[in-house]
Amino acid sequence: MKNKKAFTLIELLVVIAIIGLLATLAVVALNNARAKSRDARRVADIKQIQTALELYFNDMQTYPTSTAAGACTVAAAANGCRLTAVTSTQAVYMAIVPQPPTPPTGPTQYSYNIDTNGVSYTIQYLLEGPVGAIPAGLHTATNASLQ
Repeated sequence: MKNKKAFTLIELLVVIAIIGLLATLAVVALNNARAKSRDARRVADIKQIQTALELYFNDMQTYPTSTAAGACTVAAAANGCRLTAVTSTQAVYMAIVPQPPTPPTGPTQYSYNIDTNGVSYTIQYLLEGPVGAIPAGLHTATNASLQ
């Protein structure tokens, strides 16, 4: 009679259970990393938009308020609208405004509003989780600061 060396059924089930547990942990970690990546991109997008608006303001002494300037009209901006570009007749400050990465839920656009005098703006964006000192939730970036 030969001694056959093989795995028992219990040993195989334990190995499969361990592999399943490790796979579950990896998927959860990957989903968290994806959410953090989307949020980091949103914050970077907002800072990039703010930079373009500030460059426009430095040259024009006002923020873009008309479709001729490649932005929202004042009337449309009162309700929030999509900023498509930041341009003037002299320069292009941002040819294409970045769109936020698609979240599982919530708004899929950055909302841009400008006051009627063109001296201030607000951009609303949604974070899925905290980014640095910025907590999760709906936030407003203004010409004064990133809140």
